[in-house]
Amino acid sequence: MAGDSLAPPTLALDTRTRNRADTIDSYRATTPSGSSFVSNISNPFLTPATSDCGSSFVSVDAEAALRPDPGTETDFHVEDNPFAFSPGQLNKLLNPKSLNAFRALGGLDGIQRGLQSDASTGLSVDETSVQARVTFEQAVRRESDRFPETWDHASQQHGSDPFADRIRVYGKNILPPKKATPLWRLMWNAYNDKVIILLSVAAAISLALGFYELYGVQHPPGETPLDWVEGVAIIVAILIVTLVGSLNDWQKERAFVKLNVKKEDREIKVVRSGKSYVINVHDLLVGDVVHLEPGDVIPVDGIYIDGHDLKCDESSATGESDAIKKTPAHQVMKALECGGSTKGLDPFIISGAKVLEGVGTFLCTSVGVYSSFGKIMMSVRTDIEATPLQKKLERLAVAIAKLGSSAALFLFFILLFRFLGSLPTNTATPNHKASQFLDILIVAVTIVVVAVPEGLPLAVTLALAFATKRMLKENNLVRVLRACETMGNATTICSDKTGTLTTNKMTVVAGTFGETNFAKAGDEEPKAQSIIQWASGLSQAAKDVIVQSVAINSTAFEGVDAGEFAFIGSKTETALLQMAKDHLGMQSLSEVRANELAVQMMPFDSGKKCMGAVIKLRDGSGYRLLVKGASEILLGYCDEKADINTLAVSPLTSSDRDGLTAVIDSYAKNSLRTIGLIYRDFPQWPPAHAELGEEGHVELASVLKNLVFLGVVGIQDPVRPGVPEAVRKAQQAGVVVRMVTGDNAVTAKAIATECGIYTDGIIMTGPAFRALSDAEKDAKLPKLQVLARSSPEDKRILVTRLKALGHTVAVTGDGTNDAPALKAADVGFSMGVCGTEVAKEASEIVLMDDNFASILTALKWGRSVNDSVQKFLQFQITVNITAVLLAFITAVSSEEMDPVLSAVQLLWVNLIMDTLAALALATDPPTDKILDRKPQPKHAPLITTNMWKMIVGQAIFQLAVTLVLYFAGAKILHYDTQNGDQMLELDTMVFNTFVWMQIFNQLNNRRLDNKFNIFEGVHRNEFFMLIAVIMVGAQIAIVFLGGPAFHIKPINGPQWAICIIVAAMCLPWAVAIRLVPDPLFARIASTVGGPFAGAYKFLAKAFGKFGHLFKRKKSTPEDPEINVPEIENAPEIIISEGNCDPVIGNNFDQPITINIEQPNDNPTIRIGDPEKGRC
Repeated sequence: MAGDSLAPPTLALDTRTRNRADTIDSYRATTPSGSSFVSNISNPFLTPATSDCGSSFVSVDAEAALRPDPGTETDFHVEDNPFAFSPGQLNKLLNPKSLNAFRALGGLDGIQRGLQSDASTGLSVDETSVQARVTFEQAVRRESDRFPETWDHASQQHGSDPFADRIRVYGKNILPPKKATPLWRLMWNAYNDKVIILLSVAAAISLALGFYELYGVQHPPGETPLDWVEGVAIIVAILIVTLVGSLNDWQKERAFVKLNVKKEDREIKVVRSGKSYVINVHDLLVGDVVHLEPGDVIPVDGIYIDGHDLKCDESSATGESDAIKKTPAHQVMKALECGGSTKGLDPFIISGAKVLEGVGTFLCTSVGVYSSFGKIMMSVRTDIEATPLQKKLERLAVAIAKLGSSAALFLFFILLFRFLGSLPTNTATPNHKASQFLDILIVAVTIVVVAVPEGLPLAVTLALAFATKRMLKENNLVRVLRACETMGNATTICSDKTGTLTTNKMTVVAGTFGETNFAKAGDEEPKAQSIIQWASGLSQAAKDVIVQSVAINSTAFEGVDAGEFAFIGSKTETALLQMAKDHLGMQSLSEVRANELAVQMMPFDSGKKCMGAVIKLRDGSGYRLLVKGASEILLGYCDEKADINTLAVSPLTSSDRDGLTAVIDSYAKNSLRTIGLIYRDFPQWPPAHAELGEEGHVELASVLKNLVFLGVVGIQDPVRPGVPEAVRKAQQAGVVVRMVTGDNAVTAKAIATECGIYTDGIIMTGPAFRALSDAEKDAKLPKLQVLARSSPEDKRILVTRLKALGHTVAVTGDGTNDAPALKAADVGFSMGVCGTEVAKEASEIVLMDDNFASILTALKWGRSVNDSVQKFLQFQITVNITAVLLAFITAVSSEEMDPVLSAVQLLWVNLIMDTLAALALATDPPTDKILDRKPQPKHAPLITTNMWKMIVGQAIFQLAVTLVLYFAGAKILHYDTQNGDQMLELDTMVFNTFVWMQIFNQLNNRRLDNKFNIFEGVHRNEFFMLIAVIMVGAQIAIVFLGGPAFHIKPINGPQWAICIIVAAMCLPWAVAIRLVPDPLFARIASTVGGPFAGAYKFLAKAFGKFGHLFKRKKSTPEDPEINVPEIENAPEIIISEGNCDPVIGNNFDQPITINIEQPNDNPTIRIGDPEKGRC
């Protein structure tokens, strides 16, 4: 059974050439739903393989080449495999790359036969279950019949779904989702905390003593002890807190899983049934023929079929830093069969690699978990990374926990000494004494539970999850979470022009060819005619050369997009192709390309601002170099011009050059992108004295001279609606918007002025900016508004200098060469529509609509995330201070050593403080008013002066109210202090007032500034309103039904009125706090706060180790916590190769050496040898 054996026997491979039938018409071409397709007949990159070695045979030990590696044996066994190869055998092609395995599988011909595919036409779109069976021997034998109909029929049918057998055997190109943490595990993780466990133990003991009191002690008739109720109540409260926390974690995990799935989603071009389709990357299958273009991130493993100058960056997969030149499979097989040198021959396409140059196609051999990248990703799956804000909040939580724990420990010792001192005169039963001690322990531990602000990391997680979900709806796909919060403090946006500030819907509206020109109707060009009139006057030869220039020298293709015929690719190229189709008689792009023999393709050179192609002239008289690109730059390469009517060539005079320069400037001033078309005929290719590259191809730069100027066109790309307003809002928010474009300075100035970017600042070209010294750059930057004719390197230099000056920089980019600038920026935005996969991988946020206004959306949500966290922080610290001090003061002053807030009440307050408030305050959507303020500096404190003012002011008010009610309430309300019921009512009023103050204070904390309208936009936050209703409802229920469990008693209407009215006073009190000038408060705080700061440092030092017990620091692979011992005079530390992270892809053949210099003074750690490229 094919594919069942671990390895085939040793084979002799027949290298005789087979006749390749044209199978394009043998498949019925139908269009899959939702796909785009293009005609692929006469694709120059799908040339049949041939061999010049006649009938020579080369013997290969296939068994050794295809032997399973230990642990992979199951990949070599597939039940009822209709294909010749198992996934394991195909995996032997890579990891490491193996030409022996390639030869053992019969080369490209054997692989495509064994996979029942075709290197020219790809898979059939009609395939369901495979009707024929191919054995290993049939696949690798050269004389084997090519067509499946002549092979054995499959014994079983495995369904009628598309590609059912292929998916069953080789799988889908999608990794199985990471196993979700079950809810019970999350609950256990939430419960598995030292403080919670300690509280549980104390509650369990309290419960046991309560049951002993209930059943083990005689009581007077009618008296039922309720000591057990508190133990039950505490355990129930712990379960609720644990459940709510774990449910939040469960929901958070799923939210980010959905985000990751969207992040990995993209489209890819494949050939099926002889046509090119645009399909989802997850729909790629083994046997698919896949297109490659510069900027692609390769999604699957495969074998290179053919193409032009394909080079890949495989550093992420193999650690090889050099660009790898790919060799077509038939050339590699020819070298293997003829016994030639195979040095440098590489037909292997590795998933995860990036296409740097060239175009081509490859045959997919491994997908999903079987691909190289899939295996790496499965082995290094990690948790969601912690953002800088989360880390900062964790540090703050530890500091607060230390202080709270110190207070709890201090209280415990005070109450313990009082308890021990009362023992000689205490006549209570031993059981009651034990219960008193447990009450002291429970109160102290509960204060620790309240003091540890575990809601801080939860708040930022909720804010990020909420923001990223909403941002996705508003066309921002967040790939890296930290970018969401970083963007809120951006001070500079460096934006591309095309597609970001403009619509990217380009149309040719003007042109000049020789003595003729045309312009769009309505333009005030007295000598211009319409494009229809202009085209009708052209000779067929003139039309042909223009069509050649835009059709051959292009990477765009024709297809069906969104149900309509369209050209797909670069918008500049599609505009030129549309002109050729509409006015120059071009019927079919594939037909034009099929009729011309392309000899060499020269990819776009960002430095020269042009691209080229070479074709062989049909009459055999020579070759024609076609070049298109930036018109004013191409004009400098020309010394001749062509008469558009006769194509006669004449010298390009200085007056001609001046006239063309004036035309180009005229187009640019009208905001048109100008594209020049030039060419030159050569009697031979490569030309004499041409500079050849490493692979023997002519370098474009070496032939850019003595060329013939054909013409220039002006392409209109209107400014997007809403962009000028978005730019104005960004500037209003204190963000400087700069345009960085490849267009010339005149066009850039016109568009920048229309967008509102250019006012009275500086416009420079990339080369001029690059030539400046760092000091000169820094002097120009404050007024630099437009950088024209810039290369990706210019953009990177601009970003680097801005960051050096302290700016938080956001950058947009769409090309492969933009990756360094995107990586260098604080936040990189790539284009979701026209961006390359390399650019997307280098970015933190993908603009799904390529619109500048969406950057403003990211700015608003970034500020909203920071604001949400600060709102919650302001609320939580207020509750923290008040609750801990209230419990401390009342417990110390009470004769019974009981705080006014019982353990169960404190746990309810903790639930409000940690979870409910986080949900309410971390989900406020941003308003446009959030852009009315300047961005915060990079190192701004987490808690601002204004926040401290509100925290201190509210804490003083709440403490004053509750303490007055506790100590003087009986006198004010005329209660009998000897009446237990009345004093319990008073304690209930203190508790009720305290909780209602938190409910009202939530409203106060919706604002971080000194404005008074705390209800602004509250109706837009359903979470806030829902949480407020839950808190009010729960508090009412607790007061009426809590009874002994909460140590409270139902209160009447007037008492409710007192509680709510007194609590509501925190709203006008907040107005008074906001009226206090921030500078005045800062001066008071600096004077009064000194002793408190000293006390905190003392307590933190004294009880630091105790505080650490209540905060477990979790290290993640992204943020490892490394404890380095103090080492004196240590010359080096050796880290073995086994510690290398496989994601990084560094293949260290030697141990890593870390040299520690100046160990006693600012140690410097140097890893490896930078000169050798180690690290």
